[in-house]
Amino acid sequence: MAEQNQNDDTFRVIDRRLFNTEGELREDAREQIEQEKKVEPAKPEKKGAGDGRERAAAAPEAGPAPTRSPAFEMLIDLVARNAVALLGGMADPRTGQPMVDLEGAREVVDMLDALREKTRGNLAQEEEQLLLDVIGSLKMSYLEMSKAAAAAAARERGRGKL
Repeated sequence: MAEQNQNDDTFRVIDRRLFNTEGELREDAREQIEQEKKVEPAKPEKKGAGDGRERAAAAPEAGPAPTRSPAFEMLIDLVARNAVALLGGMADPRTGQPMVDLEGAREVVDMLDALREKTRGNLAQEEEQLLLDVIGSLKMSYLEMSKAAAAAAARERGRGKL
């Protein structure tokens, strides 16, 4: 039962890179691209073949492509820096010791995940990529710190038994 609860508190890392280590397009990425191509041509057919008013009315729905916002990128940077600090990446100015708060770091990364989910489709490509890179990097750091903390706790328990 405790093992099940432990698994509920961990991150699941999904490799969403398009290319494998050899530089070739990954099979699941290829399938996703093919599915998107099948969906895109279907959209114009749904608009109807009337006198053109339907098409003119539907055009504003798509709207202009999202543009890059320096303020949004600064927001991502601010939140990411907080997560890095909680993962021990910065020293406490009072003690000089690294601050490690794994639970707090996990919550900050969860906030970035929620931000990504809520802004899906409204971000410029550069912003989406920045957010993906930051979240992936923070999740990997969190996993490494969690493993290190678990190993340190196990060593401490082992010393206590002697």
